[in-house]
Amino acid sequence: MYRRYLLAAFAGASLTIAARAEQSGIQIDHVWSRAAMAGREGVVYLTITDTGAPDTLTGVTTPVATEAAVHRSFDDHGVMKMRPVGPLPIEPGKPVTLAPGGYHIMLMGLKQALKQGDSFPVTLSFTKAGQVTATAIVGQQP
Repeated sequence: MYRRYLLAAFAGASLTIAARAEQSGIQIDHVWSRAAMAGREGVVYLTITDTGAPDTLTGVTTPVATEAAVHRSFDDHGVMKMRPVGPLPIEPGKPVTLAPGGYHIMLMGLKQALKQGDSFPVTLSFTKAGQVTATAIVGQQP
Protein backbone atom coordinates (compact mmCIF):
# COMPACT_ATOMS: atom_id res chain seq x y z
CA MET A 1 0.00 0.00 0.00
CA TYR A 2 2.76 2.44 1.01
CA ARG A 3 4.63 1.52 -2.17
CA ARG A 4 1.59 2.37 -4.36
CA TYR A 5 1.20 5.71 -2.60
CA LEU A 6 4.85 6.59 -3.26
CA LEU A 7 4.57 5.59 -6.91
CA ALA A 8 1.40 7.66 -7.34
CA ALA A 9 2.99 10.67 -5.63
CA PHE A 10 6.12 10.37 -7.78
CA ALA A 11 4.07 10.05 -11.00
CA GLY A 12 2.04 13.12 -10.04
CA ALA A 13 5.18 15.13 -9.33
CA SER A 14 6.68 14.07 -12.67
CA LEU A 15 3.57 15.19 -14.54
CA THR A 16 3.58 18.53 -12.73
CA ILE A 17 7.24 19.15 -13.62
CA ALA A 18 6.64 18.21 -17.27
CA ALA A 19 3.58 20.47 -17.46
CA ARG A 20 5.57 23.41 -16.07
CA ALA A 21 8.31 22.81 -18.62
CA GLU A 22 5.77 22.74 -21.46
CA GLN A 23 3.97 25.82 -20.15
CA SER A 24 7.22 27.79 -20.06
CA GLY A 25 7.54 27.41 -23.83
CA ILE A 26 11.34 27.35 -23.54
CA GLN A 27 13.42 24.40 -24.67
CA ILE A 28 17.21 24.20 -24.17
CA ASP A 29 19.18 21.79 -26.40
CA HIS A 30 22.74 20.92 -27.46
CA VAL A 31 24.26 22.21 -24.20
CA TRP A 32 28.04 21.76 -24.13
CA SER A 33 31.18 23.29 -22.74
CA ARG A 34 34.85 23.20 -23.51
CA ALA A 35 37.40 21.81 -21.06
CA ALA A 36 38.98 24.49 -18.84
CA MET A 37 41.19 24.79 -15.76
CA ALA A 38 39.94 25.81 -12.32
CA GLY A 39 40.33 29.54 -11.63
CA ARG A 40 40.17 30.40 -15.33
CA GLU A 41 37.31 31.19 -17.70
CA GLY A 42 35.06 28.64 -19.32
CA VAL A 43 32.29 28.76 -21.90
CA VAL A 44 28.90 27.16 -22.51
CA TYR A 45 27.14 26.85 -25.86
CA LEU A 46 23.51 25.85 -26.42
CA THR A 47 20.35 26.41 -28.43
CA ILE A 48 17.22 28.08 -27.01
CA THR A 49 13.89 27.43 -28.72
CA ASP A 50 10.74 29.30 -27.73
CA THR A 51 7.44 27.58 -28.49
CA GLY A 52 5.31 29.96 -26.42
CA ALA A 53 5.01 33.72 -26.21
CA PRO A 54 8.04 35.95 -26.88
CA ASP A 55 10.45 35.92 -23.95
CA THR A 56 13.79 37.40 -22.89
CA LEU A 57 16.90 35.71 -21.47
CA THR A 58 17.91 37.94 -18.56
CA GLY A 59 20.62 35.99 -16.73
CA VAL A 60 22.59 32.80 -16.21
CA THR A 61 23.99 31.02 -13.15
CA THR A 62 25.93 27.83 -12.51
CA PRO A 63 27.51 26.41 -9.38
CA VAL A 64 30.83 25.77 -11.20
CA ALA A 65 31.70 29.48 -11.61
CA THR A 66 31.64 32.61 -9.48
CA GLU A 67 29.92 34.46 -12.34
CA ALA A 68 28.19 33.57 -15.60
CA ALA A 69 26.97 35.98 -18.29
CA VAL A 70 25.94 36.02 -21.92
CA HIS A 71 28.65 37.49 -24.15
CA ARG A 72 28.99 38.05 -27.88
CA SER A 73 32.16 37.58 -29.92
CA PHE A 74 32.57 39.77 -33.00
CA ASP A 75 35.15 40.76 -35.59
CA ASP A 76 36.25 44.40 -35.28
CA HIS A 77 38.40 45.14 -38.35
CA GLY A 78 40.15 41.77 -38.22
CA VAL A 79 40.46 41.65 -34.43
CA MET A 80 38.15 39.27 -32.53
CA LYS A 81 36.57 40.97 -29.52
CA MET A 82 34.05 39.94 -26.91
CA ARG A 83 31.51 41.97 -24.95
CA PRO A 84 28.77 41.17 -22.44
CA VAL A 85 25.25 41.62 -23.78
CA GLY A 86 22.15 42.77 -21.97
CA PRO A 87 18.83 40.96 -22.09
CA LEU A 88 18.59 38.65 -25.12
CA PRO A 89 15.17 38.52 -26.86
CA ILE A 90 13.90 35.01 -27.68
CA GLU A 91 11.27 34.89 -30.45
CA PRO A 92 8.86 31.98 -30.92
CA GLY A 93 9.88 29.74 -33.80
CA LYS A 94 13.30 31.41 -34.17
CA PRO A 95 15.88 29.35 -32.24
CA VAL A 96 18.77 31.31 -30.75
CA THR A 97 22.05 29.41 -30.99
CA LEU A 98 24.91 30.29 -28.67
CA ALA A 99 27.94 28.97 -30.57
CA PRO A 100 31.65 29.63 -31.10
CA GLY A 101 32.23 32.99 -32.80
CA GLY A 102 28.91 34.51 -31.65
CA TYR A 103 26.74 34.54 -28.55
CA HIS A 104 27.93 32.29 -25.72
CA ILE A 105 27.79 31.96 -21.94
CA MET A 106 31.04 33.07 -20.34
CA LEU A 107 31.96 31.36 -17.06
CA MET A 108 34.25 33.52 -14.94
CA GLY A 109 36.20 32.24 -11.94
CA LEU A 110 35.75 28.51 -12.43
CA LYS A 111 35.52 26.80 -9.03
CA GLN A 112 36.63 23.48 -10.50
CA ALA A 113 38.31 22.15 -13.61
CA LEU A 114 35.97 21.25 -16.45
CA LYS A 115 37.23 17.93 -17.79
CA GLN A 116 36.17 15.99 -20.86
CA GLY A 117 33.02 13.99 -20.01
CA ASP A 118 32.11 16.06 -16.91
CA SER A 119 28.64 17.57 -16.64
CA PHE A 120 27.23 20.49 -14.66
CA PRO A 121 23.95 22.44 -14.36
CA VAL A 122 23.37 25.80 -16.02
CA THR A 123 20.29 27.80 -15.03
CA LEU A 124 18.95 30.35 -17.49
CA SER A 125 16.55 33.05 -16.25
CA PHE A 126 13.78 34.30 -18.53
CA THR A 127 11.34 37.17 -18.05
CA LYS A 128 8.24 34.99 -18.56
CA ALA A 129 9.41 31.37 -18.32
CA GLY A 130 11.34 31.94 -15.10
CA GLN A 131 14.32 29.69 -14.45
CA VAL A 132 15.11 26.80 -16.78
CA THR A 133 17.97 24.46 -15.86
CA ALA A 134 19.91 22.38 -18.39
CA THR A 135 22.93 20.10 -18.08
CA ALA A 136 26.13 21.02 -19.92
CA ILE A 137 28.43 18.21 -21.03
CA VAL A 138 32.13 19.03 -21.29
CA GLY A 139 33.46 17.93 -24.65
CA GLN A 140 33.11 18.73 -28.29
CA GLN A 141 30.13 20.26 -30.02
CA PRO A 142 27.28 17.73 -30.36
